[in-house]
Amino acid sequence: SVLPAVAEELLREIKKAFQESSHVPDHLLLGLKFIFGPSAVPALDLVDQRSVTRVTAPSGRTLYQVLGSSGKLYTCYSSCHFCTCPAFEFSVLQKSESLLCKHILAVYLSQAMGACQELAVSEEQLTNILLAEEEDEG
Repeated sequence: SVLPAVAEELLREIKKAFQESSHVPDHLLLGLKFIFGPSAVPALDLVDQRSVTRVTAPSGRTLYQVLGSSGKLYTCYSSCHFCTCPAFEFSVLQKSESLLCKHILAVYLSQAMGACQELAVSEEQLTNILLAEEEDEG
């Protein structure tokens, strides 16, 4: 796994609580803020706005797209803990100030809360999404 055990456990607790009562209790929200810091509240906002889409191809390859608060679409890979946003590159990779950006946290939270939009695409469409990301970065 790519997250510390305490973060994994917190996400499991959030999933369990949400399945039982359709909401996240305050003590888990505080835990979220404690572990993920300034990413927590914006990530919850993204989940509330249903900004996370799980994109799946027939081969089973999956990625997530998150519509950021700026209106830009970011591609996230929860399997390898990566996001295409500038905050991920700066705060997570360069500075090691954060475990993750708000977009990846929104992916994890939307998985836990069953709040992902679903989009099935062809292999070619998935490849085009991935190639478009490379062009944006280059």
